[in-house]
Parts: sequence; structure tokens; C-alpha cells
Amino acid sequence: MTGIKEVLFTEEELAVKVDELAKRITEDYKDKNLLLLGILKGAVPFMADLMRKIDLELQYDFMDVSSYQGSTSSGEVRILKDISAPVEGKDILIVEDIIDTGITLSYLKNLLLHRGANSIEIVTMLSKPDRRLKDLDVKYNGYDIEDNFVVGYGMDFDERFRSLPYVAILDESVYK
Repeated sequence: MTGIKEVLFTEEELAVKVDELAKRITEDYKDKNLLLLGILKGAVPFMADLMRKIDLELQYDFMDVSSYQGSTSSGEVRILKDISAPVEGKDILIVEDIIDTGITLSYLKNLLLHRGANSIEIVTMLSKPDRRLKDLDVKYNGYDIEDNFVVGYGMDFDERFRSLPYVAILDESVYK
């Protein structure tokens, strides 16, 4: 496909990783009141796959939260769509496609704890630990990756490439 430099993780590799994460989550949350909280828009494919593999009764909701303006983090977190229901007493598992600076998730964890959540953990398919600006405990991590611009499996560049069934490094000619 034009614009793709290299495929990092195939559709099959992602499916295996989702299965691994779902098994751990199923075991860890078997006696809890699980609420999956997907962060829009990027987490949608991952969350859809994950929730079908978690062998538990659960609830799910979405938030649209961002600290980005364009392609860089502003450091200021904005809630564009809030969670629909109260979180008191819920064991929340935030579902993210990729963790970069950690600014948004750090803010979100504090906000949800302040609102009365019982517990908050994070599951992400991808993490860029070298880019982290906030210390963040990520309990369930699919893959650590280097600092490349990645697309596919929900991740985009200017709303393009989200629907790719794999994760790929975007060719620099697309965004420079």
C-alpha cells in the first residue's frame, strides 16, 4: 500500500496478542465489576477484538480525550466526549491503541479515581516507553515499539490508514 514503509505486526500477530491479553484480563477480573473504557477513535478495533475474547460479563463505554494538537502533544488534556455512566465502584480497564507521552492517560486515571472508580488499570496494544513524559503503570501491554509513526489497527495519520488490519510504520514522505 502506498505510504506504508514496513509492516510491524500482521493481523495474525495482533490476534495472538489479543488472545494472550484477554486470557490474563479474564483471570484478573473474574470477581470484579469490569468496565472497559475505550479511548476514541484509535482503540475501537483493539477493544472490539479484546472484549469478544474476554470470557466475563462486562460493560463498556468510550471517552474521547486528547492532549494533541496536530501531531504533537500540547500537554493540556481536553475531554471531547465524556463517559456516559457513573464510575463509582467500577473496576475500570482503560483500553488504548498506543501510549506515547502518557500525559492523557495519567490525567484520565486521576480523574476517574476522583470520580470514585474502585480500580483503574490500562491495556494497550502498543507502547513507546522512550517517549514517556509521565510515569505510568501499564498492567497489560501488547508490544513495546521504537519511536516510529505507526498506523493501522485504529491508528491514523490525518484520519487515513485506520482500517488497516495490521500495524505498520508510515513512510516519512506522507507526513513531512
